[in-house]
Amino acid sequence: MKTVTTWKGVEAALKGASVAMGNFDGVHRGHQAVIDHARRDGMPLGVVTFEPHPRQVFAPDAPPFRLMNAEARRNRLERLGVDLCYELPFGPDLASLTPEAFAREVLASGLGVRHVVVGADFRFGKGRAGTTDMLRDFGAALGFEVTVVPLVGDEDGVFSSTAIRKALSEGRVADAAEMLGHRYRIDGPVLHGEKRGRALGYPTANMTVDGLHLPKLGVYAVQVQVMDGPHKGTHDGVASLGVRPMFGENTPNFEVHLFDFDGDLYGRHLSVALVDYLRPEERFDSLEALIAQMDRDSARAREVLAAEPQA
Repeated sequence: MKTVTTWKGVEAALKGASVAMGNFDGVHRGHQAVIDHARRDGMPLGVVTFEPHPRQVFAPDAPPFRLMNAEARRNRLERLGVDLCYELPFGPDLASLTPEAFAREVLASGLGVRHVVVGADFRFGKGRAGTTDMLRDFGAALGFEVTVVPLVGDEDGVFSSTAIRKALSEGRVADAAEMLGHRYRIDGPVLHGEKRGRALGYPTANMTVDGLHLPKLGVYAVQVQVMDGPHKGTHDGVASLGVRPMFGENTPNFEVHLFDFDGDLYGRHLSVALVDYLRPEERFDSLEALIAQMDRDSARAREVLAAEPQA
């Protein structure tokens, strides 16, 4: 998948796509329906999205809400067969465009799209003043087709990032996966940590969760995809999401232990799927008690993952 981070001066070879447009946070089943409607014979399949998320720009002090960072979103879009990801930088230039100017300068002239697909609740342009009816009218005048896809849901309601965040906050990872259409993942590079896990017999790959809505703190059975390097591939494991109360810390951290693995993952990129919530985070009276619980967590995670297909 080719990622394009501008709408200005885009080369001709990257134009002419049929695109799905939206923020696609989580790339859930509703988003996937929009993307599926953008598949057209003879046209590259593209996604037009924005980075950072506009909500981060307009409400920078709001609590973290994103289900995915940009890397995780790109990884998921590539899995869906997207050819072109137009990840447009959202800032004053883009935010100031009227709906008509956005359609003309970004979609028609800048990206040269031939077909645009959006969800029924899509809004665009300065002040979110643009509606789907306006987009249809602009497309007719500017030379691109517009398809509006009804919202998608089940008997419990429309699939939404809000409902998925609630499920994750409650540790209901299976319910979140049902709405997402895939397991919830945390993606990113492996960072250097305190290396306490190695001394305890459980070396971990440390990853940041900055900017993300936090799932319920605790221990999870996970499937880990190493995205690059000599250890590229999928591994089972156990992960802790928490503030490490045993060591008096209060910054959320994600630590992943890969079973039966021996290698250096620093700087490598992982995509970690939460398969099952095992237990809440706890504080232990001694390192011995902590290690004993980690043994039990690992045994339980192996049992869970033995019954699961590879993600």
